[in-house]
Amino acid sequence: MTRLSKKYAKRKEREFSFIRDAWRRFKRNRTAVFGLFLIFLLIFVAVFAGVITKHSPYTSVPASANQTPNANHWFGADHMGRDLFARCIYGARWSLPIGLVSMVLALLGGGMLGLVAAFFGKRTDEVIMRIADVFQAIPGVLMAITVVATLGAGTPQLLIAIFISFVPTMSRIVRAAVLTVRGNEYIQAAICVGSRNMHLMLRHMLPNAVGHIIIFAVFTISAGINLVTTLSYIGLGIQPPAPEWGSLLASGRHFISVFPHMVIFPGAMIMVTILAFNLFGDGLRDALDPRLK
Repeated sequence: MTRLSKKYAKRKEREFSFIRDAWRRFKRNRTAVFGLFLIFLLIFVAVFAGVITKHSPYTSVPASANQTPNANHWFGADHMGRDLFARCIYGARWSLPIGLVSMVLALLGGGMLGLVAAFFGKRTDEVIMRIADVFQAIPGVLMAITVVATLGAGTPQLLIAIFISFVPTMSRIVRAAVLTVRGNEYIQAAICVGSRNMHLMLRHMLPNAVGHIIIFAVFTISAGINLVTTLSYIGLGIQPPAPEWGSLLASGRHFISVFPHMVIFPGAMIMVTILAFNLFGDGLRDALDPRLK
């Protein structure tokens, strides 16, 4: 075995050992494991919603209007006689994918900007970060409302609004993570052997800073779901009759004093989902922290 292959084998062994230790620490955190269980449960419910319930989330039965929870309608029915349990679990098909897409968009856009700013530094860093400061000075919800109000309501416009809202923060997170590894010896060694800039950024810097980025990416999913439900609640997100949780809250708020089940169950779905990702993110942060070995 050559010296290079031995170094590669040792590096892979260290990486495997780190992942194994992180998983062991993660399993010891019961709240994090509970959060991961809830995430898998929500995904299962979203995928097999058609099997779990016999009701359609779009079919109106006037005779069932405003029914409270019972054996036929587990979460009750809304003012149009639609089964609320079906609409809540089908709503996961909207909120979960949009939360995941918002995280991916933020990683692609903000991650690349933060990586470039940290790598080149100086004037490039100043320009990118000052532009990020301008956008970050505006609250994310207000920025999203402005974008959707300008472009119009719809899923593509909603994703653009989420992208613009999350990119500045993600760029700062990635920049800070990359700056922690930029001065390491292996980076200087790669520069000395003539590695190109793109190879340095994607092969050496980004993989070694990915721990902090993954943690923030998990929290971005819950933030994306929260932002989607907020926009849907005020009529700028997913439009009815789609059973998105925010729109369910908006349609049920008029009946909260007489039929509180119309807002309790959609609100509980939002709360459980955001709680699950936050618990999972907290556990992942602790598991990937080398100081907690």
